[in-house]
Amino acid sequence: MFARKYICICLFAVLCCALAQGARAEVIAHDIRIGIHSSKTRVVLDLSAEVKFRIFALADPYRIVVDLPDIAWQVPPAAARGKGGLIGGLRYGQYQPGNSRVVLDLRGPGMVAKSFIVPASKGREPRLVIDIKKGTRQAFLAALKPEKTAPARPATTRVAPSPKAKSNRRSLQKPLVVIDPGHGGVDPGAIGVGGSFEKAVTLGMAKQIRAAILARGEQRVLLTRSRDVFIPLRRRVAIARAAGADLFLSVHADSIANRRVRGGGIYTLSETSSDKETEALAAKENRADVIAGVNLSGHDDEVASILIDLTQRETMNYSASFASALVPELRQLIRMRRKPHRFAGFRVLKAPDVPSVLIELGYLSNWRDEKMLTNAKSRAAIATAIARAIQNYFKAQKS
Repeated sequence: MFARKYICICLFAVLCCALAQGARAEVIAHDIRIGIHSSKTRVVLDLSAEVKFRIFALADPYRIVVDLPDIAWQVPPAAARGKGGLIGGLRYGQYQPGNSRVVLDLRGPGMVAKSFIVPASKGREPRLVIDIKKGTRQAFLAALKPEKTAPARPATTRVAPSPKAKSNRRSLQKPLVVIDPGHGGVDPGAIGVGGSFEKAVTLGMAKQIRAAILARGEQRVLLTRSRDVFIPLRRRVAIARAAGADLFLSVHADSIANRRVRGGGIYTLSETSSDKETEALAAKENRADVIAGVNLSGHDDEVASILIDLTQRETMNYSASFASALVPELRQLIRMRRKPHRFAGFRVLKAPDVPSVLIELGYLSNWRDEKMLTNAKSRAAIATAIARAIQNYFKAQKS
């Protein structure tokens, strides 16, 4: 009897180990390489196992998109800077749950000549190979396969409730702050001089801001993303609106060719940019969906509604009020740009009924700013300052 029980225990232990190994088994991407040949540009993705994949193209700008199952990305940081031949740039990461994505920016119209998996052999792991050849715009557009879309619905012109009306309806609840870590997944955002990714910096900062707010116990907090996943700009706005947010805070860190430039800035919505620099920044941030390989050929009724409801000046006034409370708090900790509060048409700030602010905490292209934004102690101090500004803002709304 004892021997039988012992055998059962051993078999159970072996089964548990097998299940644990199976749970840990996932496809790992080790590298992305670009090879330039006279007649083609070859992209090679080194993988730990064979995978199914789907390739499609998007125009304006020219992009080739590779959809893959969930993948653990362990590629060298330099791979995100990859370019050569027909490839002007590339990005990789999770696009949505269960779906990873590689986006290849093309310097001009290009066609996928071949795509195949090279099986593992002679000690080498499997590789996904994509050969791209130069083409014409006419051929590129002819090869595009229209994606299936839901039938269009008539746009509504509903009037969104003002922030004051919302706060009156929910007077018994603590105010809700939605924090939006910029970029994520297949969209890395800016890449720092030391190799840091903006998507990781903003996520870490957002979590510390959440902790600082909750420690005060006067507001509720929701993150638009709590892990490294891509979220379209419109979806970020929709998350805040659906949750009934009282304040929306989008967290970013910029980069620029001049590595001596540093400092933070605070931005609120306006269809007219306050200066050329801000206009360029907004244009870059509004390209996040393009960067992730999203088809932007159509607009749904939600976007139409938001654009109509932007006539509500009250929300913009509340946004400006919070920005005014935030500037002096941050100025004590980080260098701020000249005229720290600026205005532009950031798409992520276009919730018509939620006061919204975008914070650029610094430049990852500057080593001092990058060091500050990747240092836990510095980030904790910044998070505390932001939480204090939020508290002051809501106190002022009650008075």
